[in-house]
Amino acid sequence: MAHLLHIDSSIRGEHSVSRRLTARAAAAWQAAHPGGTVTYRDLGKQPLPHLDEAGGLARLTPLDQHTPAQRASWELSEQLVAEVQQASTVLLGLPLYNYGAPSSVKTWVDHLIAPGIAFDPATGAGLLGGREFVVLMSRGGGYGPGTPREGWDHAEPWLPHGISQTGLEPTFIAAELTLAPVMPAMAELIPLHEQSLTAAERSIDGLWAPASAAA
Repeated sequence: MAHLLHIDSSIRGEHSVSRRLTARAAAAWQAAHPGGTVTYRDLGKQPLPHLDEAGGLARLTPLDQHTPAQRASWELSEQLVAEVQQASTVLLGLPLYNYGAPSSVKTWVDHLIAPGIAFDPATGAGLLGGREFVVLMSRGGGYGPGTPREGWDHAEPWLPHGISQTGLEPTFIAAELTLAPVMPAMAELIPLHEQSLTAAERSIDGLWAPASAAA
């Protein structure tokens, strides 16, 4: 049975563009998979604990030698990896904060880099590949070629590398200039924002559409 893992990470609540995009994508996925099931995780409202000394050492220590703190951290990683294992599609909302990914997303990735369950420590082979991984990005400004801040988006280039050990391969859809409607200094960029948002929504609508409908 098809199963969706839907993850949000924005801290902007109802004002979040990435949440709006993931909600649209989740609805499109469910329409295309009427018998499918969904697991939802909200990293913005319920962030995961960062890997501290115990969590980090848990990955380097045999299970039968874990301290209680190490075991608790490892069990959380097992739960997060299991959520991915159960999913045929992983959907992640990824806003750009201070030119990088939210720390909550970095923590989620850190927990997924778990030897023996997310990758084979002997061969380095990822164990979570073979499933769809769609990342819906929102960027407050513009970071494309020729813009003043070209190259300042460090979230999209990082994620494929950060998650690579697991075998997951993200596909990105992004909406830019999302702050234009709320920042007077960016008002002249509202038309460009609307174009970007419309293009992102169109791409989302085509993700699971029948070939004849998407043509």
